[in-house]
Amino acid sequence: MSIPRNAYQQIKMIIRDQSRVLTSEEDLVSYGYDASFGFYLPDLVVQVTSVEETAGILKLANRFKIPVTPRGQASSLSGGPLPVKGGIVLDVSQWNRKLIVDSEDLVAVVSPGVVTARIDKEAAKYGLMYPPDPGSSQMSTIAGNLAENSGGPRCLKYGVTKDYVIGLEVVTPQGEVMRTGGRTVKNVSGYDLTKLIVGSEGTLGVITEATLRLVPRPPSSRTLMIIFNHFIDSGRMVTQILTSGILPAKIEMMDQASIRAVEAYKPLGLPTDAEAILLVALDGHPAAVKDESEKIAEIAKGVGAREIKAAETDREAGELWQARRLVSPAIVRTKPTKISEDATVPRSKIPEFCARLQEIKMKYRIDLVVFGHAGDGNLHPNIICDKRDKEEMKRVEKAIEAIFHTALNLGGTLSGEHGIGTMKSAYMPWEFSPEALDMMKRIKTAWDPNNILNPSKIFPVPGQRLVLSE
Repeated sequence: MSIPRNAYQQIKMIIRDQSRVLTSEEDLVSYGYDASFGFYLPDLVVQVTSVEETAGILKLANRFKIPVTPRGQASSLSGGPLPVKGGIVLDVSQWNRKLIVDSEDLVAVVSPGVVTARIDKEAAKYGLMYPPDPGSSQMSTIAGNLAENSGGPRCLKYGVTKDYVIGLEVVTPQGEVMRTGGRTVKNVSGYDLTKLIVGSEGTLGVITEATLRLVPRPPSSRTLMIIFNHFIDSGRMVTQILTSGILPAKIEMMDQASIRAVEAYKPLGLPTDAEAILLVALDGHPAAVKDESEKIAEIAKGVGAREIKAAETDREAGELWQARRLVSPAIVRTKPTKISEDATVPRSKIPEFCARLQEIKMKYRIDLVVFGHAGDGNLHPNIICDKRDKEEMKRVEKAIEAIFHTALNLGGTLSGEHGIGTMKSAYMPWEFSPEALDMMKRIKTAWDPNNILNPSKIFPVPGQRLVLSE
């Protein structure tokens, strides 16, 4: 749809700085993408930097029934910030000035465009930590992380984004400003609107400020690399660690394809002949870290690990974690298209999920790379392909469906941290009953009766399926 002329004139009155109202074709095209798959052109982009501007735009959009798509840095892997219905993209990435750490209350108060990694960096000055650390934390905005309830490697021990949000300022689809929660760690007054908004993918309101819980930074840490000749053994190792009474900060898995891709991209001395490696981070009291390292070494021998190496310096540990971070850019060197999934299974099903993923790879003849947060069952099966190859993309579609079927049959979920967005909405009926989906839709309708806020996300339309081959 196009923006009515009188609505556009009012938008220019709300946003006094006209450089933050973008209408040129090149600007609109750049806002039609995210890090997932698909392209949708918005009619207008507005870069908001205040709650008054945000409220004004939403009041106007609600009156004229103009779709509004909130957007941060667009690092989403599920299509969350794609303007499927056109309309206005509401960009909060420039709204990044507030980042206040209160070391007495152990909280940080931040504006929506603050880059996530900055929060942890600022907290570290006070001996504190903001634990959620998604792979995109060096570029993603906190508002985007809140919208998707992002996780990351440390969520195994510390939990995901929603576990650290205790208060929000939110603008409703009608342009009303409200606050949820507060600055207290315990709060059971009324419905928990904070938790409802976190993970709602921008469909219920626009987050304009967040109060986040911080925790003391651990005094000691250690990183281990465990090398396996057999991929399935790495899955068994994860289960053995977690049932031993040890709770690492991180357990990350890399299969042979990702190991070789990283080593070709940037040589770090990784064992390219191994079928898998696990990277395990332990933190806490130095004595506890030492004891747990020794126990993990014993477990590794018991499950048939080929070798276990401990990083002796911070630099060595940094290189190991750099290897994990480099997987995504490394694996797209052979083909230009990457489909990143994050189906998640119960921890006890990790070995079986690993085995089934290898079967899917062979059955559909796809380039499947498996890595991710093995400690909480949140693997990232990435399919490397070329969207120009229609026959290949049809096989990819079938493989994605097989991955989702497998995860759900094992008692898992469609998404552990990327969200549903456009990429997984067709499969929501596979996971949820009609009654559960109906209740979600009723909540959406109650909050946003005109369906202006991030429409065409999460909920499927009849007959919808993921199509990548057109």
